Amino acid sequence: MSRKQADAAIDITDVVCPITFVKVKVALEELEDGQTLAVHLNDGEPIQNVPRSLKDEGHKVLSVDKNEDGTFSLLVEKGGLA
Repeated sequence: MSRKQADAAIDITDVVCPITFVKVKVALEELEDGQTLAVHLNDGEPIQNVPRSLKDEGHKVLSVDKNEDGTFSLLVEKGGLA
């Protein structure tokens, strides 16, 4: 299964909650509805809170993958739940 290339990407492994979601939200504001954003984030609070917050805002989490280094890769569609 080939994965669609994300329209944009952001790495938030160097920031902590609640700034993690703020950075993702700002990145999504740059995109059109239906475009996708790849997010690289840490285990713990970020992976627990960011996907939930995205859904609360009406975005669709398309995939969550755990990386070998313990971080996660998230693919989100802007406005996918609207």
